[in-house]
Amino acid sequence: MASPVYLFRQRVSRLGQRMSSFQLNLNPLKEPLGFIKLLEWIASIFAFATCGGFKGKTEILVGCPKEGSDNKTITASFGYPFRLNEASFMALPDVNVCGIDWKTQVLIGDYSSSAQFYVTFAVFVFLYCIAALLLYVGYTNLYRDSRKLPMVDFVVTLVATFLWLVSTSAWAKALTDIKLATGHNIIQELTPCKHGVTCSFGSVTSMGSLNVSVIFGFLNMILWGGNAWFVYKETSLHSPSNTSAPHTQGGISPPTGM
Repeated sequence: MASPVYLFRQRVSRLGQRMSSFQLNLNPLKEPLGFIKLLEWIASIFAFATCGGFKGKTEILVGCPKEGSDNKTITASFGYPFRLNEASFMALPDVNVCGIDWKTQVLIGDYSSSAQFYVTFAVFVFLYCIAALLLYVGYTNLYRDSRKLPMVDFVVTLVATFLWLVSTSAWAKALTDIKLATGHNIIQELTPCKHGVTCSFGSVTSMGSLNVSVIFGFLNMILWGGNAWFVYKETSLHSPSNTSAPHTQGGISPPTGM
């Protein structure tokens, strides 16, 4: 009876032989399984790039009734990961407008958890898509002949679909709060604006790219959910409709997926 160590070495040896037989085959990219995976890879790039690369600022106009001077602009810069409670106001060139050190005044809220969860997950999806595409086009036979690889791919697809829904929903809610925290409502939260200083909202950077990130998040969810069927067809769980039909010439059934 062969020892467990010997059996393990045999399996590793067979796996090494299969992995060394890399053969580029672009045909899977023409099938739904590979083509949708390529779309998922592209969509994940847009998802984390549009969110993680954002930088903006909000401005308010401050007037000093006692001094009778013109309104001056106070600016707070913010961006990913959207820790707004660390974004302080600045007034250039004068720091103390109306006798107030505006660096002590910050925006309200910390939305880093939702933003970082969304971006981090999108990056992991990006890396997984690269690995999956490499497996599809380079080790097509290994993928089709294996019972475990399609099953792992199927489970990952289901989990990714759910996580896209969760992460995008959380990020969409956080984005709504970010818009409120950096918009007109900021005047009501600044203490100096409640005590003798005239404040009015100036402007805030357009958040169009952040809106796009939410759209791509839900688009990714749709792509992964739709691709689950094609990945499922590659697993041993799928029973082809033509199992009772005669096999093709040579006794070999055609592949069910790619």
